[in-house]
Amino acid sequence: MSPQIAVSSRTRSQALQQRAERCFPGGVNSPVRAFRAVGGEPPFIERAEGAYLIDADGNRYIDCFGSWGPMILGHAFPPVVEAIQRAARNSASFGASTAAEADLAERVMACYPAIEKMRFVSSGTEATMSAIRLARAATGRKIIVKFEGCYHGHADGLLVKAGSGVATFGIPGSAGVPEEIAHLTLALPYNDLSAAEAAFAAHPGAIAAVILEPVVGNAGCIPPLPAGVSAPGYLAGLRSLTAREGALLIVDEVMTGFRVALGGATELYRLDPDLITLGKIVGGGLPVGVFGGKRRFMDLLAPLGPVYQAGTLSGNPLAMAAGLATVGYLQEHATEVYPRLEATSKALAEGAAREAASVGIPLTTNRVGSMWTWFFTPGPVTNYEQAATSDTAAFGRFHRAMLDRGIWLPPSQFEAAFISTTHGDAEVQATIAAAREALKAAQAG
Repeated sequence: MSPQIAVSSRTRSQALQQRAERCFPGGVNSPVRAFRAVGGEPPFIERAEGAYLIDADGNRYIDCFGSWGPMILGHAFPPVVEAIQRAARNSASFGASTAAEADLAERVMACYPAIEKMRFVSSGTEATMSAIRLARAATGRKIIVKFEGCYHGHADGLLVKAGSGVATFGIPGSAGVPEEIAHLTLALPYNDLSAAEAAFAAHPGAIAAVILEPVVGNAGCIPPLPAGVSAPGYLAGLRSLTAREGALLIVDEVMTGFRVALGGATELYRLDPDLITLGKIVGGGLPVGVFGGKRRFMDLLAPLGPVYQAGTLSGNPLAMAAGLATVGYLQEHATEVYPRLEATSKALAEGAAREAASVGIPLTTNRVGSMWTWFFTPGPVTNYEQAATSDTAAFGRFHRAMLDRGIWLPPSQFEAAFISTTHGDAEVQATIAAAREALKAAQAG
């Protein structure tokens, strides 16, 4: 089916937005859905199929954010839909254990050897919050190190210099976070190993854990620096540093898990962290989070140990069914899925970048597998400070022009874009053609 490039009116979406604003702050249930950073009004979605979103006015869009990452197999992937329907016939929730929980856990652990035990929760925020509580209990320390522009959910201690919507809306942290909690988090520049060394030197024996996105996705896509002539790669350096200092390394793969490789960034960069958090893809589009890691740490959780964590809907049967269908498919078809994603995303991201170069627009393209960002800055972008030099007004014009041509990008310069296995050559060519015209709109000002 060929994509629609021109979009008609969005009168019904506009009416739905007005109604939503009477019910929800800003008309949304997550601020990253708002269009304030890019201008215009967000379409309201009625359904989706494969690589396409269809709004309330019948407009079709090529989806380049994939529900913020989880739709790696495309929307309404038949095996996932069928698995959810089968599970729903037996009830949506039991509040008791099911075999499906261990079925999915075993698949996850097969892809992540560093996860010796794990626990399901209902969101990425729950996963990271719980992992940090566990790290503090394991070490008897209080301070957490995170990195500028990395977003780990909206738990109080993690909203210090966070990326994602916090960066999009220019919020320095968040109101409502007590200073007593915020001062226990050290926010350092990403990709700067010397800054991490200095933090440990300044706080000897006090840092419980370092948590990071191994590939930043919430300040735009920013990969870790590789090894140099006389220096280790950034991730390897952090692993050595935390091991030496007795702190835990928490790798937040809520976004990169099963996305950049079957075993995520942990596999891609050959990393052996103490704890890993997952979400998005592992739930097949339903609300799921995971935290897991070394057995000696996970066994500190109740009912075995003194660290309390609980959730009524954790491991609920619908999410387990969707996750089993998704992760199972990825495992069984990894040799075709990941090369296809790599080739498609490379063609799409680099194709639009060539269009920008041809008209003299300064654009830096960062990409790891099927996640990427076009930064409206000459580059390079290796940390949040450099990402923040982007021309966000130009990005806003570009975003609006792309949407009008049937291409839906994340509505923020500081969010990674994603594609799925259902994006093919037709979608790539349509996106590049739309970018050719949209870049002119961005340049016009």
